[in-house]
Amino acid sequence: MLRALDASAVRRWAELALAALTAEREAIDRINVYPVADGDTGTNLLQTARAGAAELVRRDPAGAGAALDAWAVGALGGARGNSGVLLSQVLRGLAEAVGAAEEIDGPLLRAALAGAEARAVRAVAEPVEGTLLTVLRAAAAAPEDGPLPAVVRAATGAASAELAATPRRLPVLAEAGVVDAGGRGLLVLLDALHAVVHDGVRLAAAPPDPPATPLRHDSGYDYEVMYLLAEPDADRVEPLRAELVGLGDCVSVVDDGAGTWAVHVHCDDIGGAIEAGIRTGRVSRIKVERFADQVPDGFARTAAVLACVPGAELGALFAAEGADVFGGRRDSVEELHAAIAGTRAAHVVVLLNGAECVAGVAARAARRAIRAGQDVVVVPTSSPVQGLAALAVHDPDRRRAEDQVAMAEAAAATRRGELRIAESEALTWVGRCRPGDVLGLIDGEVVLIGAEVPRAAVELVDRMLTSGGELVTALVAATAGDLPESLGEHLRRTHPEVELTCFPIGGSAPLLLLGVE
Repeated sequence: MLRALDASAVRRWAELALAALTAEREAIDRINVYPVADGDTGTNLLQTARAGAAELVRRDPAGAGAALDAWAVGALGGARGNSGVLLSQVLRGLAEAVGAAEEIDGPLLRAALAGAEARAVRAVAEPVEGTLLTVLRAAAAAPEDGPLPAVVRAATGAASAELAATPRRLPVLAEAGVVDAGGRGLLVLLDALHAVVHDGVRLAAAPPDPPATPLRHDSGYDYEVMYLLAEPDADRVEPLRAELVGLGDCVSVVDDGAGTWAVHVHCDDIGGAIEAGIRTGRVSRIKVERFADQVPDGFARTAAVLACVPGAELGALFAAEGADVFGGRRDSVEELHAAIAGTRAAHVVVLLNGAECVAGVAARAARRAIRAGQDVVVVPTSSPVQGLAALAVHDPDRRRAEDQVAMAEAAAATRRGELRIAESEALTWVGRCRPGDVLGLIDGEVVLIGAEVPRAAVELVDRMLTSGGELVTALVAATAGDLPESLGEHLRRTHPEVELTCFPIGGSAPLLLLGVE
C-alpha cells in the first residue's frame, strides 16, 4: 500500500479514473436523470477526464501538487456539461489545497477533500441534495487524520454509501429507480484512487443497472450553452453569474486558478448567454446542445452539423442556426475529434469554414470518429458564408446522402468574397499593394485594390453580382463602421432585386465576408 501520493501516483490515478469512466460511460449515461434526463453525464465526465489526463501527460510535472494542478487545468479546459464542470472543480479544489507539495499524505488528502467540496459547492448557483455534491460532502467528512490508506478507504466507503442513499434525497431519482449519475462518476474517481493506494483493490459496487423505462428529456429549457472565458473583467464575473441565473438554470461560472473560466447554463436564449460572456471577457470554445435532440439509447441523436468557427459572435450565429460549434484549436486532431464525438450523433457533417482548419487535420479526426462508430462527412467550406449557405439547406429528416449532397452543392454555389487591409507590400494579380491598402478578394484571389473601405465594398459586391445572384450575406467586423448601411443603400439603388442580410462578427480581420447565392 502507498503511504503517500507522488506525481507518478497522481498520473496513475488519472489513468485508472479515465479507464473506469470509459468502461462505465454508457451505464452512467443511462441513469442520467438530474438535472436533465439527457443521457450524457457519463460521456461528459469521460471527455472532461480525458482532457485533464492529456494535459497531465503534456506537462509531465514533477510533484504531486503540480500534477493535480495540470489535471485540473486540462479538465476545466475540456469540461463538458454540468457534470464535467463539477469534476473540474473537484480537481481544482484538490489542487489548491495541496499547493506545491511534492507528496500527499493522509492528513493532506483529508484537507484536500474538504477543499474540493468547498470548490464544487461554490460552482453551483443552487445546490441540491442527492447529487454529486452530497456524495462529495460525505467523502470529505468521513476520514479522520491518519495514514493515507485509511483516509482513502474512509472517503471511498462513505461516498459509496451516500451514493446508494441519493434516491432518498432526490425524489426524481427514486421515481426512476436510479442513483445519481454525477455521484456515480465521483465514486468512480475515488474508487480509482483507492485502487492506486490499495494495490488494485476497489470498493465500489458494479455499475448500476439502467432504469426499467427509458429516460425522457424534461428540462424547462431547450439548450445547454458552454464556453470558456479568458481575461475577464473581475468586476463583471458575479454580474455574469447573476445574469445567467436570470436566463436559465444549472449555472456555473468557475475558474482554473490561472485566469480561465468555464461558463455553463441551461437556457433558451443562446445569444443572450453568449453575449453576456462577451461583455465580461474573451469567449472561446462555444458549445451549444439542444436537449430535444438527445435520447439516452445509443447515440444521443441521429444527425448533427458541427461548424468550425473562429470567434464568439460567429459561433453564436451558427449555434442559433442549429449547428454544434467547435471553436477550439484547428490544428488539433484530438480537439476536433473530441468535438465530433461530443455531438453524440450517429451522423455528423463537419463544416470547415475556412483555410485555418487544416483539411488533413479534419480528415484524421473524421477517421478516428468513424472507427469509433460515427458516420462523418467533411464539407470543405472555404468561408463561413459558405458554411451558412450549407446549413440553410440542411434537413435532418431528408435521406442522409441527399442532405449531404445538398449541403455541399449549396456551399459550392455560394461565391465568396472578402475585404481586408493589406499588412505588407505584395504583388497581386491586379498590381502591387502597400500596407494600409484595402484589398478585395473573390474566391481567394485579389481582384481590386482600393483606398477607401465603403467604396471598395460596393465595388466588390458589384463584381460578385455580375454573374447574377438573389441573396447577399454580409458578415461585418466590428471595426467596419457603418458598412452595412452603405452596402444596403447601394444595393437598393443598383440591384433592388437582391436581398441583403448582414450579421456582426466582432474582431477586426477581415473587415467583411460576402456570400452571393
